[in-house]
Amino acid sequence: MSTAPAAVPFADAIPPELEADTQAVLDKLTTGRPLDPEVRARIHQAAARVREELVRKYGVLDIGVPAVRELRDR
Repeated sequence: MSTAPAAVPFADAIPPELEADTQAVLDKLTTGRPLDPEVRARIHQAAARVREELVRKYGVLDIGVPAVRELRDR
């Protein structure tokens, strides 16, 4: 009796470039080979866009330093 692999929700909505970049990162993690410079640049650009969007939406949330100071000064 064989079991079919579980379907990934919204798998058809993942853009091919994102899927390829994700696979490249997984390959790097499993083999240790360096990322292609173009893949690395796309990942960094996407991360910068997400960060800018979050800062625009929520502002800068400075919670780390106050939390560390509070824990340290107890």
